[in-house]
Amino acid sequence: MDRSEPADSALPSLGARIAAFLAVMVAGLCGGLIGYGVVDLSCNGTCAVAAAGVGVAAALGAAFGVAVVVILTLRAMGEWRAGGRRRDR
Repeated sequence: MDRSEPADSALPSLGARIAAFLAVMVAGLCGGLIGYGVVDLSCNGTCAVAAAGVGVAAALGAAFGVAVVVILTLRAMGEWRAGGRRRDR
C-alpha cells in the first residue's frame, strides 16, 4: 500500500453524523411529548409528577430506539462506501 493513499475508513460523513444526532434528539422530544400528553389527558386531577415521569421514560425509550436504528444505518453506509473503494483498486 502506498503511503500517499488515504486509509480506508468506515467513518460516516460529518453531515450524516449531524443528521443522525438530530434524528435522535427529535425522536426523544417527540416521545417525551407523547408520553407526557397521554398521561396528562388520561389522568383525573393533578398528575404532573406522573406525567413528567412517563414523559422522561418515553423520551429515553424513543431516543434509544432511534439511536439503535441510526447506528446500524451509519455502519451500513460506512461499510458500503469503504467496500466500494476497496473494489475499485
